[in-house]
Amino acid sequence: MTGMMARRRGVAGFGIFTLVMVAVFVGLGLWQLQRRVEKHALIAALTERLAAAPGPLPYPSQWSGLTPARDEFRRVSFAATYQPGPDAMVYSSGSGVREDVSGPGTWAFVPARLPSGETVVINTGFVQNTMQDRAQQDRAVARLITNEPVTLTGYIRFPEAAGALTPSENPAKRLWFTRDHLAMARALGWGEAGKLVAAFYIDLEQPVPASGIPKPGPLQVHLKDDHLQYAITWFGLAGAVVFAFGVWMRGQRRA
Repeated sequence: MTGMMARRRGVAGFGIFTLVMVAVFVGLGLWQLQRRVEKHALIAALTERLAAAPGPLPYPSQWSGLTPARDEFRRVSFAATYQPGPDAMVYSSGSGVREDVSGPGTWAFVPARLPSGETVVINTGFVQNTMQDRAQQDRAVARLITNEPVTLTGYIRFPEAAGALTPSENPAKRLWFTRDHLAMARALGWGEAGKLVAAFYIDLEQPVPASGIPKPGPLQVHLKDDHLQYAITWFGLAGAVVFAFGVWMRGQRRA
């Protein structure tokens, strides 16, 4: 009798463990399916924004209401004047939104002044293989500075946060490793004289300099969509646990 009770407790314990594991794996699978729906909605929204005709830059009074969820990759066109102050470079080994950019190089960030006096930081494009060559970077950016208003078309972007393994910026070389234009503005004085610096920056699409350097261009969405594969994996693990429990139960009956 004691042995039978111990066996029943063992079956009950293993059965509870199996139910818990199945519930966890099925829950993770359903969560991945939900993530897939959300990812598809995000891809559709971003694709629509990137394909839309450029609209006007929001007024400075509207800037505080802009958010990444609603406004990231919004296409805009506006007039501004590149400022002759120091530029900044952001190291990159490629791009997830520019198919025409590959290999190491830097993104050239330059402040531009709106007619109303506010500053909008412009990512003017890619300069290849220039992380250590400040002179080449300066020559590339100097061609942009004409002290005349230029009509700029591009995409609203928001600053990145540095990761745990991201190298620190090098102010002496004006070199950053994250697209944190607000940190650049503080370090390089882009917002001096009390002028507002927009909390977003602009990824430039056009105009393209005659030299092609820096290299602006259109953006495309390339977000990973592996959620269905992950969901199948979790559901498969749930099925494997049930199968293992069934095999174990069959062995218990034969014992």
